[in-house]
Amino acid sequence: MNFQQLRIIRETVANNFNLTEAANALFTSQSGVSKHIKDLEDELGIELFVRKGKRLLGLTEPGRELVGIVNRILLDANNITNLANQYSGRDVGRLTLVATHTQARYALPRVVTEFKKAFPKVHLKLHQASPNEIVSMLLDGQADIGVATEALSDVTGLDIFPYYSWHHAVIVPAGHPLESVHPISLEAVADYPIVTYHDGLTGRAGIDQSFAAAGLEPDIVMSALDADVIKTYVELGLGIGIIASMAFNPSKDTELRLLDSSHLFGKNTTYIALRHGHYLRNFAYRFIELCSPALDEAVIRAGVAPLQAEEVND
Repeated sequence: MNFQQLRIIRETVANNFNLTEAANALFTSQSGVSKHIKDLEDELGIELFVRKGKRLLGLTEPGRELVGIVNRILLDANNITNLANQYSGRDVGRLTLVATHTQARYALPRVVTEFKKAFPKVHLKLHQASPNEIVSMLLDGQADIGVATEALSDVTGLDIFPYYSWHHAVIVPAGHPLESVHPISLEAVADYPIVTYHDGLTGRAGIDQSFAAAGLEPDIVMSALDADVIKTYVELGLGIGIIASMAFNPSKDTELRLLDSSHLFGKNTTYIALRHGHYLRNFAYRFIELCSPALDEAVIRAGVAPLQAEEVND
């Protein structure tokens, strides 16, 4: 038994039992992958995969149990490497961060700037992804830190910590009739076509819940992945917008107006997520602490989140 065989088992499962894709992920040949699997099965004396001819269809019962052990072994092996790197080069290495567009664009620039000043020799790799993709990348070991509002809670295998809290806000073109409505109401907002986020992104579920609780059916004429696109189409007159409040920049969004509307929608909390048991380098703890001073290394190691996230008011 060797680590290459274990990596092949993991990648075969991760690639839906497609041996060609598993081989590509490991930069080897399909025949080599098949041989390693057969050698491991012969050594263990059990079949790990359900087969139809040469095709793999799934895992056998012992195969399912083995995959859990394989993932733990490979995680610990990676932790050993990270531990060695920690002491051989404290300020040198790589940190992989995965975040939604909203977090990467609006919440993290200050943190990234401060981090790069403190750790210029650390290569920071930033992926933008959907919340579900963030979960997958963390669980698969492709990322060290994840930042998102949705999908992170109650995921087995992840430790989550509150980063900050925020509200949605209504934006309108300059001179829009809603500018003179005080206080603004959901009924008034629902009178106009709306441009906002796609389902499952940036608190969209909370927007829908607010309208539903008021017995309203908003006319959502367009949905988009990020606030920049939403703002563009609001400027073009397609409708009014509902965005995360921190996505509005009065010095840049001069053709738009941000309305006082935090009372219309519930509070959202953005979380920092880590794979449980994943060894973090010292600079990874420092990155998290730059995000939120309450999340120092002792808190993260204990796996106990502070009682509440900091509220961001815009």
